[in-house]
Amino acid sequence: MKLQNKKVNLNFVSFLLLIFFSSCGVYSFSGASIQGKTLNMHTLENKAPNVVPSLSSNLTVKIKSRILSQSGLAPVNTETSDYDISGAINTYQVTVSGVSSGSAASQNRLTIGVEIKFKNRLDEKASFTQTFSRFADFPATQSLQAVETQLIEEIGNQLADDIFNKAFVNW
Repeated sequence: MKLQNKKVNLNFVSFLLLIFFSSCGVYSFSGASIQGKTLNMHTLENKAPNVVPSLSSNLTVKIKSRILSQSGLAPVNTETSDYDISGAINTYQVTVSGVSSGSAASQNRLTIGVEIKFKNRLDEKASFTQTFSRFADFPATQSLQAVETQLIEEIGNQLADDIFNKAFVNW
């Protein structure tokens, strides 16, 4: 009886593994539909009135890394790539987002906006030019310099997700 239970359990586990591995080729965890093989990512220009020297390179690397890690595309530096991304940082500003009693700021907001030009050479209809904007709030008791690196990281991740989704997932 014990041998028969082990056989049933082994068959069941084998069946589950077969389903799992056979379905991996059909279903994509990222939801992306990518026919191309190459990506040319240009460095984003920093056209924002407030310029942070490292922002352009940091956002470019973050967006490029996200796309390459999620898509399997190969990076190239030629104008004949299947996908071409260029753009500019057009917004980098801090505003008040919350006011406490007495009209004192309680929260500040860092907003970063980028205009992205995505060229899909395999399907011209999928090409676009769009501005993406994200923000993060921080306490007014902290200076921007104290939280800037963390906020840029957080906003950069959100922007990279938004750009990847628009370009390859069509969300």
